[in-house]
Amino acid sequence: MNTLFSVIFLICTALLLFVSPDAFLETLLSGASKAATTCVSLIATYAVWLGLMRVWEDSGVARGISRLLRPITKKLLKTDEAAALDAACMNLSVNLLGISGAATPYGIKAANLLDKTPNAEYSSAMLFVLNATSLQLLPTSMIAVRVSMHSGAPTDIVLPTLITTVFSTLLGALLVRLFIPIKTPDLAQNTTQYFRRKIAKTRGAGTQ
Repeated sequence: MNTLFSVIFLICTALLLFVSPDAFLETLLSGASKAATTCVSLIATYAVWLGLMRVWEDSGVARGISRLLRPITKKLLKTDEAAALDAACMNLSVNLLGISGAATPYGIKAANLLDKTPNAEYSSAMLFVLNATSLQLLPTSMIAVRVSMHSGAPTDIVLPTLITTVFSTLLGALLVRLFIPIKTPDLAQNTTQYFRRKIAKTRGAGTQ
């Protein structure tokens, strides 16, 4: 992704230098100024919401949201791992508020825990898709960007964002369900026992 953006930047820079070299420096400085303004606005937004998330965690609201989302998350991820479900629920609840940056730590924790479950391939893929499609009830980050760019109606994107993210999330979850097989409990148990025997044999060989 960094390579792609670098190539795009170099091509645009070369075109601008050939087409309008006198406007190159002005455009560069103007873009940098707008980028700085947008970053400051996003930092303020994230600071408020991260503070609110900490209050929710300390007051027990986060645990309540986690319990509310747990049945749906359990069915989507096909796992009974409590710690992984808690992290995934927090990740999804923060994404619902459109704060993808704040959701990242919970997503990383959930992904690491899901990697250790019998259905790791399916669960990890589903978690990735749910984060990529990112169902949003309130696109906080994009509203903050629109406010920083002096939009006349920054909240007009709420309904279109909700409709598109609902569609993308449903489609992504359906594709994961269709193309990645889910292990049955017996198969998952047999797989776990196989790896345990393999580890035990390896340890025994090392001891000998």
